[in-house]
Amino acid sequence: MKLFEDQKIDRAFKRGQYRMLLMTIVGYTLFYCMRKNFSFAMPGLEQDLGVTKTMLGNCLFAGGIVYGVSKFVNGFIGDKVKAKTMFMIGLAACIAVNIAFGFVGLIEASPAMIAVVLGALLILNQLFQGTGFPPCAKLMAYWIPPKELATKQSLWNTSHSIGGGLVAKICGAIMARGAVGAMNQGVGMWKWCFWAMAAAGALGLVAIWLFLPGTPEEEGLPPVPGTQISTPTHDSSPSPSTSTSPSTSVAKAVFASPVIWLLGITNLTVNAGRALIADWGPTMLQEAKHLSSSEAGTTLMLFEFAGIFGMVVGGFVTDRLAGGRVSRVCVFMMAIATAALAGFWLFPGAIASTACLCTFGFMLYGPQALTGVAATNLCGKQFAGTSVGFISLFSYIGASLAGKYCGAFAESTGSWTLPVEIIGSTVAFGALVFACLWGVKADNYGK
Repeated sequence: MKLFEDQKIDRAFKRGQYRMLLMTIVGYTLFYCMRKNFSFAMPGLEQDLGVTKTMLGNCLFAGGIVYGVSKFVNGFIGDKVKAKTMFMIGLAACIAVNIAFGFVGLIEASPAMIAVVLGALLILNQLFQGTGFPPCAKLMAYWIPPKELATKQSLWNTSHSIGGGLVAKICGAIMARGAVGAMNQGVGMWKWCFWAMAAAGALGLVAIWLFLPGTPEEEGLPPVPGTQISTPTHDSSPSPSTSTSPSTSVAKAVFASPVIWLLGITNLTVNAGRALIADWGPTMLQEAKHLSSSEAGTTLMLFEFAGIFGMVVGGFVTDRLAGGRVSRVCVFMMAIATAALAGFWLFPGAIASTACLCTFGFMLYGPQALTGVAATNLCGKQFAGTSVGFISLFSYIGASLAGKYCGAFAESTGSWTLPVEIIGSTVAFGALVFACLWGVKADNYGK
């Protein structure tokens, strides 16, 4: 798609756009690896340090809430500061915290006190993790035209699944090296889940410093055509009265919008579903499906890679077949995700249950990527970080609740059946909320 008549400017803009996409994918993949490695270390933390599932669930709950708040606050800040600076500071801080995680085993204290230290480090890590997405959301809103945003932001969102797949395979292999039987894996090895990801993060930090661009204006290029600012009225059809000046307040554009609040609720349901697999998947697959830690890592890698295809397909279908209307695609994906989760739990065979889990990932990650697209296009590029940060606050309330109570219910009932049933119902509710947004238009930019 040609954006500028001047061929030199158009080529320079395209190069900057692709460089931005590549480096934010690399950078956010590393953020994700240094967030989700905790889940793979948990079986080793249980066996090595004596912490319980309930203790670990409390850590996940506190960390998830802090992450959601941090993502929201940093979204607001990110709209006002240089994206590259925020991105690099946050990545460097996460590297430092992950190094510190590996030394927790040296503490001579009770399991409860060790859990407190783990929780404090997880909270600190999540605080800085919240600086990762807002700069990416801002850069994409400034570099990518609205009519291409669903496709290209969904492509960017594959960083979640690339990171999840890499951390699953690498950390699964690391934990397997301490194996003494299927239920005694990761003894003495969990610390390397943190140190290996910190080393990868350090290499990525250098690449970000060298190659990540700022906004087009910061790079001496003109803004994307067709991104004039208008008031987000969120009605179901374009109206000539929607065009206004860029002085629209963040309160009106984001916080007073019923559509943004409903997108937040859908994000809560999507991320509750993700948390069951991303946070408790390594433990659940070993206990309920009797897989080794290496086999669980491979299964979760397949789940994440299925999510990559789900995001890309969801974005393509939204732009090319649904006219940019995110909710119309997400209704169907969430409904199929509900059925797939039920199949994963009910089918006893390894092949059938893995196929259902991959289908669940494919269908769930599409909506996970597309809610941010909808928020960005409806609120405008000047509020990209704030709007996505706001709906992300809901998402990590959902992830935190799932992280806390899935483990607690599994421990109290001695089974993973109740957590799976609760999450399945939550995902089904998300499909209904998306259905309520069926008539919302694609964007609110001036025409």
